[in-house]
Amino acid sequence: MAAEAEAGEAGAPKKSRKLIIIGAAAVAVLLVGAGLYVFLSSGSASANAAAHGETAHAEAAPSFIFNLPPMTVNLNSEGEAAPAFMKLSVALEVASEEVMLEIQPRMAKVVDAFQVYLRELRRSDLEGSAGIYRLKEELLRRVNVAIYPAQVDSVLFKEILVQ
Repeated sequence: MAAEAEAGEAGAPKKSRKLIIIGAAAVAVLLVGAGLYVFLSSGSASANAAAHGETAHAEAAPSFIFNLPPMTVNLNSEGEAAPAFMKLSVALEVASEEVMLEIQPRMAKVVDAFQVYLRELRRSDLEGSAGIYRLKEELLRRVNVAIYPAQVDSVLFKEILVQ
């Protein structure tokens, strides 16, 4: 009987160690899960607010839209059978009315910068969303160079037609 009592006592510490290890692992998993929940829920609250047009911290700054006259230009058609042209309507987004008033006397420079750039484009330069994105970024860069020190926040396409 003494041998059976010793075997029972030796098995008890092994079981309690296993329970402690399993309990510690369960607590660790719960802590990691709670941390992930807090982290992801704080990010999704601002994403949900943005999706519904709300801002989490402050209202969006008002912007002003400055419409440019529609432009029609011949595209570079070297090596192509038929000539191509592009019709483009653009609006400029600015931060304030003061910037709009500052841009107005320099509009001839802006239109000239656009025309020179657009005439060198090929139809293949405007293919796909990547081509349109490059066009938008290049027009933004050129308008900001033409009206420096004033600055345009973004170029908005109203109409793009390539034939």
